[in-house]
Amino acid sequence: MNTLMSNPVSSTTGKIRTVELGSGGPLVGVQGFGAMGISVAYGDTDVAAARDTLEASLEAGVTLIDTADMYGHGSNEEFLAPFVAAHRDEITLATKFGFELRADDPNYRGISNDPGYLRRAVEASLRRLDVDVIDLYYMHRRDPAVPLAESVGTMAELVREGKVKHLGLSEVTGAELREAYAVHPITALQSEWSVFSRDVEHSAVGAAAALGVAFVPYSPLGRGFLTGAFTDANEELSSSDFRTLLPRFSGDNARANAALLAPLHAIAADRGASTAQIALAWVQQRAEVHGLTVVPIPGTRKRSRLLENAAATRITLTAEELALLEPIAGQVAGDRYADMSHTSAAREAK
Repeated sequence: MNTLMSNPVSSTTGKIRTVELGSGGPLVGVQGFGAMGISVAYGDTDVAAARDTLEASLEAGVTLIDTADMYGHGSNEEFLAPFVAAHRDEITLATKFGFELRADDPNYRGISNDPGYLRRAVEASLRRLDVDVIDLYYMHRRDPAVPLAESVGTMAELVREGKVKHLGLSEVTGAELREAYAVHPITALQSEWSVFSRDVEHSAVGAAAALGVAFVPYSPLGRGFLTGAFTDANEELSSSDFRTLLPRFSGDNARANAALLAPLHAIAADRGASTAQIALAWVQQRAEVHGLTVVPIPGTRKRSRLLENAAATRITLTAEELALLEPIAGQVAGDRYADMSHTSAAREAK
């Protein structure tokens, strides 16, 4: 096998290559940045280190910055606002609506695609981010009680009003993507996609490729599991860490899933790379396999990890390496979430 270059990020520009985010979409780095973990889900954050990591993202050419109104009940958007103000012309800013926020109950997690709620949500995000326009606005989760034509139609009105530039969807099926696209062009589809999670390949990936929609995989490192950093979340992570609630991360499931990482470890060792880099390279290579733009959004709060992640964009796995990784997803124990009802996979099953 080939060995990983000692300096996989370009020595001339220091930046990763760029791609068009969907047909007619903005030009972005081929890897983006998921900001959720700065504010919620993965334990305490060193604020200074997180801000330094954001600056490192631009140095590496990582320009798609992804947040959502539900991350920290709006606090993630507020955290990003100074960075956005300082670099507005350098970044593509994405945020989302769909998880209904209630001031009287920060733990409420209902789903709303109602046009009235949508309009209140976008105004709140614009205010927290301190911007006049959102570059990419996602429907975070699908509410089957609201017709797609109604909610996407309202999103399209936001484009015409100049409050949003491009539209995205998250966790939708291929049929839902096609239905939404018939109302207004969709720039990006964001769903979980990794060596461990491949249910999107059932219909969503093919529909995105056919329509010219970019795919933005979230949790491309399996929420950190694919780094090989831990085995059992309940034993190794704090009780405040969201991953202790996920079926794949605890007990017998976690131990069985850790054993599945053996091919990743072997490929990484042979290449002088990290396990995380091999997992990210696999996701990036889905672009070739399926014929669409793929821009994963790994998250981190450390500059060193961000640069490590960006370097993975320089790795091309061989056919033999890909074959070793191919069967893993089908052997994973446990669901992605304890409650899968709001995922595209749940609606595919019906």
